[in-house]
Amino acid sequence: MFAAVLHGAHDLRVEHRDDRALLPGEARVRVACGGICGSDLSYFNKGGVGDFRIREPLTLGHEVSGTVIELAPQADLPARAGVSVGTRVAINPSRPCLQCRYCREGRGNLCRNMRFLGSAALMPHVQGGFSENVVVRSDQCVPVPDSMSYRVAACAEPLAVALHAVSRAGTMVGRQVLIAGAGPIGLLCLAASLHAGAAGVTITDLCDPPLQVARAMGAASTINILADPEGLDREARQQDGFDIAIEATGAAASVSQLPLLVRPGGRIVQLGMLPPGAVPLPVNLLMAREIDMVGSFRFHDAFDIAVAALSSGRIDIIPILSASFPLRDAPEAFVLAADRQRAIKVHLDIT
Repeated sequence: MFAAVLHGAHDLRVEHRDDRALLPGEARVRVACGGICGSDLSYFNKGGVGDFRIREPLTLGHEVSGTVIELAPQADLPARAGVSVGTRVAINPSRPCLQCRYCREGRGNLCRNMRFLGSAALMPHVQGGFSENVVVRSDQCVPVPDSMSYRVAACAEPLAVALHAVSRAGTMVGRQVLIAGAGPIGLLCLAASLHAGAAGVTITDLCDPPLQVARAMGAASTINILADPEGLDREARQQDGFDIAIEATGAAASVSQLPLLVRPGGRIVQLGMLPPGAVPLPVNLLMAREIDMVGSFRFHDAFDIAVAALSSGRIDIIPILSASFPLRDAPEAFVLAADRQRAIKVHLDIT
């Protein structure tokens, strides 16, 4: 089979990789579509993401959908209802161990033995889904209706990230929400916040095209903080502080600023992954104003919720879809995906 394999920063090659035999409880999926995520771009541009560095060739990709083409016997692993050869699926890239403390507590996203598609966190690396076939545990296969396109199905993963972040914010009903960053995840947080009942959402970015998409998706206010440096402070004063802020940029300056913009008793959700190193944070302000600051990492049960929301049409992600490239043109797709003036969510068509 052919796959998009990263050998180092800016060294992405479409090359042949061998299929492997299935282990008990696994499924082989013929991949149809894969979305390029910010972490994929970080691997491509920097040779790593956060503390994780490329140490061997890595097939990228964890936002994938396709069709089950082979199933191994289940053994002692849980089977997912409705999954058989020929089933169209969105693939949950998380493969928790199901046995550790966090898995038993229903917080599989915190599993210390997690195997996540397309990740350099472990050695050997966990190969990803930008390939003609991918092997996953069968319970990672979530059926999608025939009416759902593979591109939309591949967006279940980033939507799950957003839904989990919104759940970490607490009740959204009637709240004024600030989202820092109008990348794909920030825009999906916008959609998820409105779906959860937010009264209004303000979203910021450094360039105009994604903010135009945000307005089309229902943002009450959009602010280009380069063009209008005082705009966010002005908006915060008008709101008497935001009830909730979701940090989706991974920029240290944004993290440091948010406590100044949230009302006393408000909550900040840190979703963006920051580069290694310390980040200045006004902790006394968090203390004196009783501002809660919580982290949000990936998702657990939110993946199935995302598939259900996409299946029903309750959340519309079509506005973020920008372009699709054949697998052979993966390097060109990555270049476009990194250009925020021209693209939001770029996919690889692997059919």
